[in-house]
Amino acid sequence: MSSAPPTTPVAPTRPTLARPTAQPQRRRTLSRAQFEERFFGILRWVVIAFLAAITIVPFYYMLMLSVKPIDALLLNPGNLWVTAKDFTLATYESVLKPTSEGGQGFLGMLLNSALVAIATVLLTLAAAVPGAYAVSRLKFFGSRHVSALFLAVYLFPATLLAVPLFVMFAKMGLSGSLVGLAIVYIAQTVPVSIYMLKNYFATIPFTIEEAAAIDGASRLQTVRSIILPLALPTLMATGLYVFMIAWNEFLFALLFLAADPGKWTVSLGLQQLANGIEVSKTVLMAGSVILTIPVVLLFFAAERLLTEGLTSGADKG
Repeated sequence: MSSAPPTTPVAPTRPTLARPTAQPQRRRTLSRAQFEERFFGILRWVVIAFLAAITIVPFYYMLMLSVKPIDALLLNPGNLWVTAKDFTLATYESVLKPTSEGGQGFLGMLLNSALVAIATVLLTLAAAVPGAYAVSRLKFFGSRHVSALFLAVYLFPATLLAVPLFVMFAKMGLSGSLVGLAIVYIAQTVPVSIYMLKNYFATIPFTIEEAAAIDGASRLQTVRSIILPLALPTLMATGLYVFMIAWNEFLFALLFLAADPGKWTVSLGLQQLANGIEVSKTVLMAGSVILTIPVVLLFFAAERLLTEGLTSGADKG
């Protein structure tokens, strides 16, 4: 009788524990990132829609009131739509018609405001560009504090300067002229323009000017051919800021031009409409639209120029 072969004992095996994977944590991280991306994406559009609404709706309501007859406005002042039967441009005709023909004379005021604003922009930039370049590039005593002094001059309230400037310009015979008003605006806008342009000129690498100097270009040629094209977006932004100041300013225009209605600017004419007892609100809204539209159109045109200025200095491969 044969016996069974002996069996070798097998060592008991340990149960292997499954290693925890980081997959759930990774999924939670991805889900949180996706949630934040979607949340802030929606929040961005909500904020944009809110800002657009509070900006566009008042202008739209003002535009609708300006093309309504006064009878339709009194019957339903809250209506945000104008029917074809009620649509009229008589308010704009009344606002733009000369005062000798029974109108408000806004066409001449628009011309006065345009002359003063354009002259202010051109002369301000002509004075601010070399000043800002000198402050950002040249080393002289007090160069670190001069930009702060320029900004401090701009921070002075206009009411403190109004009476001394009026007395000084009256003695010079410029109190009732558009030239004197433009000079006052230039004195107001040059300090802040130098401060704005100086900060941008400081970001332009100095090596560009050194390379131009090695090629034989003078400092004036470098500024005209290199610095100004690179600073075109900032020049446009500064020019727009100066234009808005000169276009909408009221205090100095009232002091210098109140005695001569033929030289009034649009802001003075709009104030006259607002204080007029016999002037309907539709005519006032038409004057407000006329005051606002040139600035809006200028911003749209400047947006295209700003984009071209940003891309014109790009390297071409």
